[in-house]
Amino acid sequence: MAIRITTGTIVDAAIIHAPSSTKNSSGERDPAMHQTKKGKQWYFGAKAHIGVDSKETVMHSVATSAASVADKHILPDLLHSEERKVCGDGGYQGQTEAIRAAAPKAQDMTCRRTKYKDYVDEESKRKNTTKARVEPRPSIRSASSNEFSDSPR
Repeated sequence: MAIRITTGTIVDAAIIHAPSSTKNSSGERDPAMHQTKKGKQWYFGAKAHIGVDSKETVMHSVATSAASVADKHILPDLLHSEERKVCGDGGYQGQTEAIRAAAPKAQDMTCRRTKYKDYVDEESKRKNTTKARVEPRPSIRSASSNEFSDSPR
């Protein structure tokens, strides 16, 4: 059975936790892992960046990077150039030019910033909510935390 990749891609990233301890045989941390801050919480490890077909909810692209690398830098590697739409969270906002370079026919459907200092843009907030409801939400979070982590299940 062949899987047909359709014309939309959902992009997202998940943090893969790594032990930050130096109590191992070499006495140092893994040099490929870095720390990053998400909200008010610090994490140590790497990131799995995933491109998922918006209709079939099948992963077609996977890339890894240090946790400190911003999501937007990996975006071109997650696109297959035939997209009509690219959906993603706020980590991919403002990447219209990168999307056009990787997929010339794609429409940028990433979420936009809604808060500017003391002002909240209700129109952008409403559009972000609509975008999140329209596109199917693949279970990237649970798959990445179960398949890629070193912790026992």
